[in-house]
Amino acid sequence: MERKLFTSESVTSGHPDKICDRLSDAILDAILAKDPHARVACETAVTTGLVLVMGEITTETYVDIQQIVRTTVQNIGYDRGKYGFDAENLAVLVSINSQSPDIAMGVDEYEGHEQGAGDQGLMFGFACDETENYMPLPIELSHRLVRRLDEVRLNGTVDFLRPDGKAQVTVEYDESDRPVRIDTVVVSSQHADLPIEQVRQAIKTHVIDVVMPKDLIDEKTKYMINPTGKFVVGGPKGDSGLTGRKIIVDTYGGYARHGGGAFSGKDPSKVDRSASYMARYIAKNIVASGVASKAEVQLAYAIGVAQPVSIRIDTFNTAKVDESKIVEVIRKHFDVTPKGIITTLNLKRPIYEQTANYGHMGRSDIDLPWEKLDKIDFFKALL
Repeated sequence: MERKLFTSESVTSGHPDKICDRLSDAILDAILAKDPHARVACETAVTTGLVLVMGEITTETYVDIQQIVRTTVQNIGYDRGKYGFDAENLAVLVSINSQSPDIAMGVDEYEGHEQGAGDQGLMFGFACDETENYMPLPIELSHRLVRRLDEVRLNGTVDFLRPDGKAQVTVEYDESDRPVRIDTVVVSSQHADLPIEQVRQAIKTHVIDVVMPKDLIDEKTKYMINPTGKFVVGGPKGDSGLTGRKIIVDTYGGYARHGGGAFSGKDPSKVDRSASYMARYIAKNIVASGVASKAEVQLAYAIGVAQPVSIRIDTFNTAKVDESKIVEVIRKHFDVTPKGIITTLNLKRPIYEQTANYGHMGRSDIDLPWEKLDKIDFFKALL
């Protein structure tokens, strides 16, 4: 029988695209801290020695974008000129306009008009019972690896690692679609100009062996550490970066569908972000209730319209009740209008920079409202 394998990847905080996600969310947080009602769609691009901040922002406050960029880049670890990208010597270009009045007309709440969605689109949320935080195992393990890469670099445990890096984990599943072993672990990290075997041994000892679950490792598990060899030139000097280019890292590692919209740099009036969080919130409560062992929730919207054009649930034949009953509970107990989502999850506050690395979903290390399990009983009542 052909083995069933699934692979997901994650990236470190110093990956060029992730730098951009974090910068966009750092700017968003700074604005929301002073003006919770601001409309922000901030995107960032980086390359050697340059950061370009662009987009549409409508706000009554002022934030020092130059300083936010330099402080964030410093915190990530780009603090030396020889990296080709360092906080002190960056050129920071800012090109910001206000939100289109045509869009604002459909999104704003006024007499006779409920707050509508900031754009059309479809958003997915997913949960499964493979891990304690209801995430698919491959993306969970990939996040663990890159988090550990950042940790040992920043605390000096492995002082020759540099900010850029990636990880990828392949998990084998049995006939019942349950994870049974780790097939392949791939880790690539930027490093100082040292013998590659020294780099590989340090990553194996201080990263992989620390975070990989030993009960899923066997003699056939393969390790590929910096498989191309030397990885000295990295970060924005090695490759340009752009906000929103790591949307699969941000969600479920490809294990579930994705509507295509990015999260970072967008205030919660943008349903690309807020409805994805709500869909995750719903899916997680469904699975945690025991009604199903997997659940994928789709919400879809039309621009300027409050109510979603569709709500869909897929439990992949794991539901213990009819899926239509689950949808009835969703409609009754979850307000999935843009205003309802923002109110339910308290989204008009500066909580977003912390989500830019290691995924927006399944985070047990930070307190995120869409990860709460406070609606379980509504679904348990179906059993």
